[in-house]
Amino acid sequence: MFKDMLENVRKKCPLIHNITNYVTVNDCANIVLACGASPIMADDKDEVADITAICTGLNINIGTLNSRTIASMLIAGKRANELNHPVVLDPVGAGASKLRTDTAMQLLKEVKFSVIRGNISEIKTLASGSGTTKGVDADVADKVTEENLDEVVAFAKAFAEKIGAIIAITGSIDVVTDGKKAYCIRNGHPMMSSITGTGCQLSAMTAAFIAANPEHPLEAAAAAVSAMGYAGEVAYNRLSEMDGNATYRNYIIDAIYNMTPDMLEEGAKYEMR
Repeated sequence: MFKDMLENVRKKCPLIHNITNYVTVNDCANIVLACGASPIMADDKDEVADITAICTGLNINIGTLNSRTIASMLIAGKRANELNHPVVLDPVGAGASKLRTDTAMQLLKEVKFSVIRGNISEIKTLASGSGTTKGVDADVADKVTEENLDEVVAFAKAFAEKIGAIIAITGSIDVVTDGKKAYCIRNGHPMMSSITGTGCQLSAMTAAFIAANPEHPLEAAAAAVSAMGYAGEVAYNRLSEMDGNATYRNYIIDAIYNMTPDMLEEGAKYEMR
């Protein structure tokens, strides 16, 4: 099934509108291109409705918030909803500041999201309306482990059911659920946490996978998560002793670019719960 999800991205080459943060905007554009889709990065409120209208998917990332882009996110999100386009939310750092938390909650209230992707602390913040994160990283107390996996799956399923969106919690073990079925994904490498933007890139790529597979949103989201983790594994295996995190970042993008559907199908490590 994951094989089909990537094949459809490559066949359809969906155009994805990204309102994302300026720390990772270039990497997000490149990962969308690498997976076979096309990116547009536009965040001015006077053009986002028009840009969203010509695209097939929207990715909203609150990583570097300001009042100007908050308005743009709401305009684009509502326009995408009118057109029945899939919308992905990446609530970067929700819980770290009042602005981030309030903005994430406003977006949830006013925009219908297809997928919400974040770390466990960010997703808990959305579920409760408040929380704490370590900057934009998950709080240590919130790490997903084998010991608490059943609890995390139950929480994610309940939140997905309540909000009507696919919830993708990413970490050392990823959980992707629509409220009924949950994929527990074990792809990835610890070094991925040493570079900025793997989560942001994943959210952009998830929008592409969802847009290309509208009839299978859960499987598309899970395939995107697995593809990113698998790319992290492939990239790590390419590193020499002279390479560091900058090279690793580029190798991850290369791994997505060179990933075939068969490679993804064989490399994906997941179970259903």
